Amino acid sequence: MRSLFLGVVCAFLSLPAHADRFQEWDRNKDGKLQKEELPPNARRNFERVDTDKDGVISLAEHKAFLNRRSEGGQREQAHPDYQTVRDQDYAGSGNQRQMLDLFLPREQSEKPRPLLVYIHGGGWRGGSKGGAFRRLQPFLEGSGFAGAAINYRLTNEASWPSQIHDCKAAIRWLKAHAGKYGYDPERIAVWGTSAGGHLVSMLGVTGDVPELEGKLGKHLDQKSSIRCVVNYFGPSNLLTMDNYPSNIKHSAADSPEGKLVGGALLEKKKVAMNASPVSHVSSSDAPMLLAHGTKDMLVPYQQSVELCKGLAKHEVDYIFLAMKDSGHGFRSKKLTEKVREFLAEHLMGQGGNLANETILLGQ
Repeated sequence: MRSLFLGVVCAFLSLPAHADRFQEWDRNKDGKLQKEELPPNARRNFERVDTDKDGVISLAEHKAFLNRRSEGGQREQAHPDYQTVRDQDYAGSGNQRQMLDLFLPREQSEKPRPLLVYIHGGGWRGGSKGGAFRRLQPFLEGSGFAGAAINYRLTNEASWPSQIHDCKAAIRWLKAHAGKYGYDPERIAVWGTSAGGHLVSMLGVTGDVPELEGKLGKHLDQKSSIRCVVNYFGPSNLLTMDNYPSNIKHSAADSPEGKLVGGALLEKKKVAMNASPVSHVSSSDAPMLLAHGTKDMLVPYQQSVELCKGLAKHEVDYIFLAMKDSGHGFRSKKLTEKVREFLAEHLMGQGGNLANETILLGQ
C-alpha cells in the first residue's frame, strides 16, 4: 500500500515518465481533467497545474507541470507586487518549448502598462524561461511595467529559422492578449542575453521581413514588431565571429552557431547570413541598447561593434555600453540604471540623456 501511495503522488508531482496517467485519470475521455477525476493526493496541486485558471487541466498543462519538475523545479518565490501566469501556449502546440510566462502587477492601472519580454540565452541549445522573474525584477520594480519570458525551440529539436519563428509567434500572442492582461501592445520591449541577445536583435531588425514571420499560432493578423531592444552580448554576424579571439571555433559544424544553422558556417553561408542581425538592418528598425564585455571570449566584443556600425549607417537610434574588462556576462548597477533610463525613454516617453559610454568593472 505504501508503494502504491508514493506512486500516485510522484506521478503527479515530478515524474515525466508517468505522463500517460493523464489518459488513465481522464475517466470521461473529454481530453480534460476535472479536479474530481484526480487521485486524492494529486488534487492539492490542481490550482498550480491549471495555469490558465479555466477550471480544468489540459494535456498541455499536465505535461508542462511535469516538465517544470523534471527541469529541476526552477520555481520562484511569490512576489508581493506581481502575480505569475505560467506556461501560456503561444503556438498551440502543447510543446513546453513554445510557451511563455507573464509577470503582472497586482495593483490595478487605469492605463495599459508597458511590457518587457525576456528571452534567455544558452547557445540556442540550452536554457529556459525558468528564473526569468528574478532577472526582470530590477527593471520591473518601481516602473509599473508588466513582464514576460518565453521559451523557444532549441537546436536539438529544430534549426534556424525555427527560433525566430517562435519568438515572433510569442510576440503576436502577447499582442493578441494585451487587453486581457492589461498591458499595451504598442509598448513592448525585448531584452535578451547571449543567444537571447541575438534573438531580440533579430526581432528589432526584422519587423519588416515577411519571410521570417513564420506561420505559427492563431494570431497571424498581429505584427511581430516591437518598440525597442536591449541586447546583452548577442552574436550579430555569424560569419565573422572567428575573425576575433575566442574560446570557440564558431564556424565548426558542432559549434553553437553550427548547430543553429545546421552545419559548418562556410557550408551554410546563406542560412548564416539570414540568421545574422547585421544582414537585416534598415532605417525602420527599433531603437537598441547594446552592452558587451570588452574581454568576452565566447561572443567577441566586436560583434556588437559591427551591429552598431550597421545601425549608425541606417540612422537607427542606438546606445552602446562597453563593459570594460568584463567577459561573457556581468553585473553592474550602473548598467541597470542605464537600461531603466532607456526603457523609460522609449516606453514611457520620458526624455533621457543617454550616450555611448564605457562602464568600468564594478560600477
